[in-house]
Amino acid sequence: MTWGFAGLGLIAALGYQAMLGRPVGVLRSTVKTGATLTLALASLAAGAPILLAIALALGALGDFYLSRAGQGAFLKGVAAFALAHAVYIALFVGLPGGAGLFALSIPGWAGVVSLLALAASTPVWLLPHAGPLKGPVAGYVAIITAMGIAALHLPGDFSLAAIGAGLFLGSDLILSVQMFRLRADSLAYRVARQLVWPLYWGGQALIAYGVAWGAGVLL
Repeated sequence: MTWGFAGLGLIAALGYQAMLGRPVGVLRSTVKTGATLTLALASLAAGAPILLAIALALGALGDFYLSRAGQGAFLKGVAAFALAHAVYIALFVGLPGGAGLFALSIPGWAGVVSLLALAASTPVWLLPHAGPLKGPVAGYVAIITAMGIAALHLPGDFSLAAIGAGLFLGSDLILSVQMFRLRADSLAYRVARQLVWPLYWGGQALIAYGVAWGAGVLL
């Protein structure tokens, strides 16, 4: 059953990728939401930490809202993902064997510095272009940066989850550039749109599998 849920999620994820560019609709929202929700169900079936399932379920809720039209739906999606990142932080910090707050390796410290520098640069290249969404976007930048830093502290047994968190961060970085810095009729916009979903869903899948594997259960 565990692999069945994961397989359904992969099919839904591939199906949603094929729907990119189509108008907002019930089928499109259902497929997008289901792609991540099945990962949450798979983690529950596998007996993975409950916080993993909660974070994935919040991600599915965010997927639903972001698949709908309008600024209100967008803000609800951002809020759902912010909560998901907060749960991921609690999950990562609570996993056994993680590095202490100041006990990172040199590559780990390089990752922390890079994330902080990227977040600190957003008032220059991102926030001035976010218009009335400037506040929510700034808050989201802060919480996803904290999630990335927490992932850098994960022990080796959870390395796949750390890679997944990196893919998640990459997808949001590309999405922010796509939404606020690129013209909708540009080639760069179309390329970015094709990259965001596979990076995001692949990141969520790696987090799910990585946490479950590190915890000694299989998805």
